[in-house]
Amino acid sequence: MKVHLATDHAGYMHKEAIKEFLESKEVVIVDHGAFMLAPDDDYPDFIKLAAEGVSRDEDDMAIIFGYSGEGEAMVANRYPTVRAGVYNGGNEEVIKLLREHNNANVLSIGAHFVAIDQAIQIVNLFLSTPFSEDGRHIRRLKKF
Repeated sequence: MKVHLATDHAGYMHKEAIKEFLESKEVVIVDHGAFMLAPDDDYPDFIKLAAEGVSRDEDDMAIIFGYSGEGEAMVANRYPTVRAGVYNGGNEEVIKLLREHNNANVLSIGAHFVAIDQAIQIVNLFLSTPFSEDGRHIRRLKKF
């Protein structure tokens, strides 16, 4: 499994912190940018690269960032086999449900609403929570 990372300027600092965290865990990372803080960049340019990576390899996952995480998830969900969910704060149980019930393979984090230390915890939870393989969830996913 590889973990694709992508963001625009709004999540740049979060991406860099998550990249460092994942590298410390010896996770294979593909960084699609942004590679510098550029306030005029556009998130679809980076997010599409991460979504394409996940779409190509069913074992890959992605963590993407933006101001709210919402637009980023919309871009990612346009790609085949991508199941992106958003976390922009609040109850962390939603992360477990994204994985257990929906087999989400992309997590979109709203960097404006989630502190970096919390984002690290959320990413760790997302990557360590398996899909439940429950028949009702499999049935529902087939309807996608």
